[in-house]
Amino acid sequence: MTASIRTEGLGIRFVFDRQRRVLTPVMARTRRHQVEAWGLEDVTLTIKAGEGVALLGPSGSGKTSLLRAFAGVLIPDAGHLEVHGRIASLLSVEAGLLGVLTGRENSLLLGVLAGASRRESCEALDDVRARSGLGESFERPVHSYSEGMRARLGYAAVDQWGPEILLLDEVHEALDHEFRAVVEARAHEILRAGGIVVAAGHDHDLLRRLCERALLLKNGRVLADGPFDEVQETYLGERVAG
Repeated sequence: MTASIRTEGLGIRFVFDRQRRVLTPVMARTRRHQVEAWGLEDVTLTIKAGEGVALLGPSGSGKTSLLRAFAGVLIPDAGHLEVHGRIASLLSVEAGLLGVLTGRENSLLLGVLAGASRRESCEALDDVRARSGLGESFERPVHSYSEGMRARLGYAAVDQWGPEILLLDEVHEALDHEFRAVVEARAHEILRAGGIVVAAGHDHDLLRRLCERALLLKNGRVLADGPFDEVQETYLGERVAG
């Protein structure tokens, strides 16, 4: 199936307690005092095979919520979302990694969560170790890793299974220069094969190299959608005006 992402009127709602902590749906039913806010509201867009799309906007604009919705981490509270294609997502340095487990053990777990059998995941461990470039650290607990090492491990583990859609949320900015080049090269490879790359971050030079198209988000809504340079100009103009 050809990779694609489509939303129509997509909305993601968050419920907070008095301390502004996000409540799960179960917890929300037990709390009398709560505040609701829409992290995304009325988002309609289509991303086709072969497209690289950058998400621009200030902190809190909805970029991470949109990526998490694409990844299936957040379930829409309104509208419609369709995602076709195998997904690899790096939405935070910590995502999916357990500090008490070694790099090898985390890689095995992430492989199974990605849909591989335990045997397949075990057979892939040497490749994941090589991709990550962690050497002997692959056998050490992840809580001893630096932020960059965790990002390396997370990326190597999810990339092992041939993603058709790559979602990046600032994690690539935690990588060292050498490994960032590896991720960038892989993203271009996915695009050439007809896949999709959606990336958010503040390194606009990197985003421009990955993405010809950009979306500008503000307060959970899409303000602009078009060629990267045009949307970036609109974003920078919004920042000056604001």
